[in-house]
Amino acid sequence: MTVALQERPAVARRTLRGGRRLTRGPAIGLGIAMIWFSLLVLIPLLAVVVTASEGGWAAFWDSVTSEQTAAAIRLTVGTALLVTVVNVVMGTLIAWVLVRDRFFGQRALEVLIDIPFALPTIVAGLVLLSLYGPDSPLGVDIANTRVAVFLAFLFVTLPFVVRTVQPVLSELDREVEEAAASLGASRFTTFRRIILPSLTPAIAAGAALSFARGVSEYGSLVLLSGNLPMRTEVTSVRILSSIENDNLESAAAVATVLLAISFAVIVLLDVIQRRVVRRG
Repeated sequence: MTVALQERPAVARRTLRGGRRLTRGPAIGLGIAMIWFSLLVLIPLLAVVVTASEGGWAAFWDSVTSEQTAAAIRLTVGTALLVTVVNVVMGTLIAWVLVRDRFFGQRALEVLIDIPFALPTIVAGLVLLSLYGPDSPLGVDIANTRVAVFLAFLFVTLPFVVRTVQPVLSELDREVEEAAASLGASRFTTFRRIILPSLTPAIAAGAALSFARGVSEYGSLVLLSGNLPMRTEVTSVRILSSIENDNLESAAAVATVLLAISFAVIVLLDVIQRRVVRRG
């Protein structure tokens, strides 16, 4: 048997070991998908990185460490991280209420949650300015403050965790929870040991989407935050200012830093997700 296996072609041996060869149809599909993905994502991202490096390392470092740019990066990344934490808690809670409870107006709430997806971001900014600006009917004026940046990020990223957690939660087997309860487990223990590990991959995916959306936001905060340098200016506004000043290298440098930070956060969340799934 061993001799027979050794005499087979390498491809056949790989197949016996568990590998799979793509047939012509799937191979063509994969090739088309990779070409499409490269044209839409990889090549443009590579172009940004190349543009950022055209002036050399010294110019790149000066661009991203200038006082105004560094302040914008700190504000954007810090606020996006804080908003992501809030979304993880509140998004999971909202998803839980929508799946496990029945109440009047539930269908309307389901629709309202998706409004940030449907609204153009500049319209969202106008809505926020009307509610929380100088002429606020609520008597709350947060215009031109960092709170405005936080609120704008929170508005546009709300649905991500809700919509990633909700379908997973609806598919969980309630009998497992009932069995845990019959064995004396408290509700908190059941949630921590049974429900939360099942939801963690979805929560991590929603958190990654929320963070990535936050660091790239522009339209919803441009009216409310005031774009004040060193105070409420975010990186998207900083990038636009560099482009308007015909400084593409500086804009690309800031964009590259944001890309690296977003990629690091997404990889970290993916690692956490895989470890939880493995332990589960």
